Amino acid sequence: MLRFDIPTVYANAIRLDAFVTFLICVFAFLGFTQILVITTVVGFIRGFLHHQKDPLHLLSKNLLFKFNLQGKKENAGAKMFSAKILFIASSIALILFNLNIIHWHVPVMALMIFSTLEWGFNFCAGCWVYGYWYKLFPPNN
Repeated sequence: MLRFDIPTVYANAIRLDAFVTFLICVFAFLGFTQILVITTVVGFIRGFLHHQKDPLHLLSKNLLFKFNLQGKKENAGAKMFSAKILFIASSIALILFNLNIIHWHVPVMALMIFSTLEWGFNFCAGCWVYGYWYKLFPPNN
């Protein structure tokens, strides 16, 4: 269920990343839709490589370390799952926008809601789904 083969991440750095995701989604709604390329790229890096390889996350982490506000450590497996969702939703929004399909707003709105839950209330919906999935389908070890 939880991945222990990768380094943990700091809670407040993840929350700051979620706030940046929220701001990017706001800018997308204001007409700068191509900015979603950023969330697509960071979602891919965080989800498939690791948070420690993402320059935006490293900036968040270093900024919070400077003020000793990094927060507690959390398992990165669930956060990587959430980042994969970020990658998928951002990719879908960009594809729909570039095909002139008005429904590109739907995944962006979902990202805004879930990133607000993360940065505002420290509730990671993707992490909850990740944990629930492994309760229903435990790994065969």
